[in-house]
Amino acid sequence: MSTARSSGAVVLQLDNISLSFGGVKALTGISFEVREHEIRAIIGPNGAGKSSLLNVINGVYHPQQGTITFRGEVRRDMNTHRAAAQGIARTFQNIALFKGMSVLDNILTGRNLRMRATFIEQAIYLGRARREEIENRRKVEEVIDFLEIQHIRKTPVGKLPYGLQKRVELARALAAEPILLLLDEPMAGMNVEEKQDMCRFVLDVNEQYGTTIVLIEHDMGVVMDISDRVAVLDYGKKIGDGTPDEVRGNQAVIDAYLGVAN
Repeated sequence: MSTARSSGAVVLQLDNISLSFGGVKALTGISFEVREHEIRAIIGPNGAGKSSLLNVINGVYHPQQGTITFRGEVRRDMNTHRAAAQGIARTFQNIALFKGMSVLDNILTGRNLRMRATFIEQAIYLGRARREEIENRRKVEEVIDFLEIQHIRKTPVGKLPYGLQKRVELARALAAEPILLLLDEPMAGMNVEEKQDMCRFVLDVNEQYGTTIVLIEHDMGVVMDISDRVAVLDYGKKIGDGTPDEVRGNQAVIDAYLGVAN
């Protein structure tokens, strides 16, 4: 079981979120909160609406109903640029990296929103542009050291094994210095050793950087080991929410996973 971590005030609140695509309901009346410094897991069968919920949080999808409150600011929906600017970073179920670029250059793209220098300042590489470049590279090197990928920093991402590509995607998200980090199946497709490494890094990000994490994961051993609280979705509805022990003993959750009628 995960060790108890102290969590703070609510940093993200979703109230009565509903999302449909044509006649298909992806999410129905979902209310969901995340507290500062916690690891918050979302689980459920395939098609339960887990990725749709993450897409609502960071503005890829706009719900037809409900409100989103992030750090005290209430809005009807989010957009991706605003989400990133306010400190929400995301990794994806299917790796979204620039395969022909090096590890270092991929991670540097995570610093784009931190750049304030004008095109002219960047062209002459003086003043603010120079200071930003130095700071961005310092931060990226810090993340590279943190995730133990110094040995591949100049390697094109497309030449790396899957597990290391996942780690590079995490590095790019961390380079943005997020307040809230959304991880969509970060251990998918990994072997046991790679999963152990990724679990360690997720815990270290939470504990050392103080980053709040929302995690979608199918490996129940991972979820129960590292999560503070777990929300369970089924057919777009929330059927359980609580600590790992509470969710493990929830009959509605047991029935949904076992395919037994409620």
